[in-house]
Amino acid sequence: MKKISPYLFEAQNALLITIGSSLLAVGVCFFLLPLSIATGGTPGMSIILHYTTGVSVGLAMLMINIPLTIAGIKFIDVRFVARTIYSIVLTSIFVESFPLLIKFSTIESLLLSTIYGGVFVGAGVGLVMKGHASAGGTTIIAKIVSSYSTIKPAQAVLFFDMLIVITIGIIFNDTELALWSLLSIYVTSRLIDKILTGVVSEKIVHIVSNKPNKVSEVISTKLGRDTVSLSGLNLIAHENKNVLIAVVGTREIQRLKDIVLAKDKEATIIIMEASEMTGSSVRH
Repeated sequence: MKKISPYLFEAQNALLITIGSSLLAVGVCFFLLPLSIATGGTPGMSIILHYTTGVSVGLAMLMINIPLTIAGIKFIDVRFVARTIYSIVLTSIFVESFPLLIKFSTIESLLLSTIYGGVFVGAGVGLVMKGHASAGGTTIIAKIVSSYSTIKPAQAVLFFDMLIVITIGIIFNDTELALWSLLSIYVTSRLIDKILTGVVSEKIVHIVSNKPNKVSEVISTKLGRDTVSLSGLNLIAHENKNVLIAVVGTREIQRLKDIVLAKDKEATIIIMEASEMTGSSVRH
């Protein structure tokens, strides 16, 4: 088997980081910054620093991110640090240069600016993270905090994001603006999640049936999907139960219900989201 050069992976990472940094800059420059809407992480901190000190957002990003990255070097991989610094510098350059190079009319709608700003920032941060880097230092702060306390990294990130929202409200004496910023953070987090986990159109179905063999056979025959059987215990009736697990497409859900209930009218069907999936769903 031919060995793939590690330089290829670094080139792919660099491309993802470059595209992600440009999208992040677009979201900040053309959607969030003109209407004083903040986002999460260090981009949001940079917007706050810009409005409180007059420092440009690009320079503020460097002032905040690089010291944090250096402070967290012992907590993260050296290559990750290098890619993160590349992302930070590139984003700062884009933030400074885009308004000079691109003519973009100001959007007056707070709703549109909040949503699309969150979309661009979320897509940008997601791609940067797919490139095995960080778009800012709050994740590094979270790692440092979690290393010296019982606070989890996700909780630390949430704390910093909420602090940004509160600060925006205090600076502009505008609760409504703080709530718009909170909406932007939510949209950003959802986009990051979708990019990192993928848009999965599959559902996980749990089927509790007294006729597991017949139900499994009909699912295999009519849907072409395999099932996995787990043994369970009804703690109230003290009866053994078989739980079938199948992964099916969203469009197959109704058909699955029909064929299962046709074989066993007393079957219980539980449908869950498959938020992340590696490989393909099981078919034969």
